[in-house]
Amino acid sequence: MLAAITLTTVTALCLSACGNDGKDTKTNDKITGAETGTSPSASTTSSPPPAAGRPKIELPADLTYTFDWPKTGNADKDAVLSDSEQSIKAVDMAIVNQDALDKGYLYYYEGEAAAGTQKFIQNYVDHEAAITGAYRFYDPQLTVGKGGTASFSYCEDQGKAFVKYLKTKKIKKTPVTAKSYVIYHTSLKRNSEGVWVIEKIVSQSGSAKCQP
Repeated sequence: MLAAITLTTVTALCLSACGNDGKDTKTNDKITGAETGTSPSASTTSSPPPAAGRPKIELPADLTYTFDWPKTGNADKDAVLSDSEQSIKAVDMAIVNQDALDKGYLYYYEGEAAAGTQKFIQNYVDHEAAITGAYRFYDPQLTVGKGGTASFSYCEDQGKAFVKYLKTKKIKKTPVTAKSYVIYHTSLKRNSEGVWVIEKIVSQSGSAKCQP
């Protein structure tokens, strides 16, 4: 059995098939000018603007994503949404690549968040496990502060995402429970290249706020 990691500085799907406990630091700042989307298809955020060294995110066809956080019309907020989308996929790419030091996610994570995420990815590598299935992200709450800082919280539905063992090709399918719904709280800053990078991330599985 694969052990779960407590998510205090980590993101993405957990090895216990979507159930992790973490610290909850709630925020009530809804995104100005945005409502939760209802489209089951692709993300409504735009592709991130060019930046020096921005990694290309390449993921297998058995991983799909829905980001129900539409554009707000505010340039800074939309940039946070776009870069956050890329950061989520970059972590999954590192898991798929079985590389806990993959440059893709390190482009979007710094300090405490990068260290925790490295340990999270390494747990997959140690167990020769990857991920498969469908993710949905919704209920975005975003505040952009002065001086290039931001606070962003959102929910994740992991009910259709599963662990896949690389040697046996076996997929560990688990039933949907309250722990399939996870809330994330992130603290970001805009770096010198204009990219919104994650400095801290906290999560809580089974969040009542994220239940359907």
